[in-house]
Amino acid sequence: MRHHLILKMRERLPEPPVIPDWITFIGDKTHVVTSVVAEVDAVLHEVRREYWVTHEYVPAMDVWTPPETMHGLDRTYRIIFDDLAPLSADVLARLSALRSVERCSQLVVAGTDLPVPQPATALGTTLSAGDQIGVPFANAITRGRPDVLVAVLDTGVDLDHPELRGTIVAAADFVNLEGLDTSGFVGDVLDADADPEDEVGHGTHVAGIIAGAGRAMEPGVAPDCRLMAVRVLATMRTATGFQGAGIVDNINPALKWCVDRGADVVNMSVGIRHTGGGLPHADVVRYAQSRGVTVVAASGNDGAPTKYYPGALPGVIAVAACDDAGAVAGFSSYGADITVTAPGVRILSSFASGRYAVASGTSQAAPHVAGAVALMKSYARDHGFDLDADTVLRVLRETSDRIDARPRNPHAGYGRINLTDAFKWLGRARR
Repeated sequence: MRHHLILKMRERLPEPPVIPDWITFIGDKTHVVTSVVAEVDAVLHEVRREYWVTHEYVPAMDVWTPPETMHGLDRTYRIIFDDLAPLSADVLARLSALRSVERCSQLVVAGTDLPVPQPATALGTTLSAGDQIGVPFANAITRGRPDVLVAVLDTGVDLDHPELRGTIVAAADFVNLEGLDTSGFVGDVLDADADPEDEVGHGTHVAGIIAGAGRAMEPGVAPDCRLMAVRVLATMRTATGFQGAGIVDNINPALKWCVDRGADVVNMSVGIRHTGGGLPHADVVRYAQSRGVTVVAASGNDGAPTKYYPGALPGVIAVAACDDAGAVAGFSSYGADITVTAPGVRILSSFASGRYAVASGTSQAAPHVAGAVALMKSYARDHGFDLDADTVLRVLRETSDRIDARPRNPHAGYGRINLTDAFKWLGRARR
């Protein structure tokens, strides 16, 4: 991969010439733009031989829509250079100081630890995760709707898994690490395409928790909802196991892709630390929220007050993990403003290559909540109304089971989700 620079300008660049989006440009150089604005060009020409200007995002329609312009997606650009060398800190500082530039950053490869799966026979709990949070009560009312879509942004999904066959209605792979040192990676690291096949099972495990059919495991929380399988993380081998790793800014167009194709809920069992510049994913998450999409994210697994993004962004439902007794798991991070907890210890679900596995982590807790939100949105749609993000948060706040007398606990938020009480609340609210 040639070196890329993300520039958010204060004003959209004039067109024509037509500025292509970066994914299209990599494969089709019909439209070539080599100038940003004079003051940016002057800085870049000092240190670079050649570069191309592309849009970071694809507009949802033929023209940029008001929500896109409101959050600056139309004036966010990706500058693609003709070599691999990053810009110096001095050059970045000079660009950031320019009047025409709102923000600039270089591509960062970040990783998130993947829970170590165990064979399905390792399951040692007597109370199912669904029973813990009232899924049977909710499923007696609704098992979800096929027009309620949950996007899974993860390591991909096993599209042929018996628990998920027929459930995936949209799929994409946004991983492309060409030009980087990929010697420590496992599996596919090139060519963003339409095949989100999951080599390590993390995303498949998450997907099964949301909408698994229940053939050889507990059914997913919302088995009649449909999934969008979007691969944003490749798999990197480490000394202690595996990490999901990818280019942070490549996750942003993936999230927008889901929103523009009708996602109602987005599950992101991923998280990265803030290392400088703007907050990771902030603009596109705000865009998603403005389109009525609920974003659910894992809080992290280091057991410390570390902020992981997108979970630490305002309005995102940040989920901590609890065990089958309702106690917060010791590995749950709490740097984000935790919204709720959900089962995340010894969870049995689908896995790569048609298998099943048991895993623990906030990665497993988040999809329980994503599935719960999908059920609530299905119920609302069944009865002729929509649940906006504020109402979803209000339901969770007023119906979750608190772990102590405080309205909001820093480790557990409003407590463990309780779908029995949530659906009773929704039933009263619609009368």
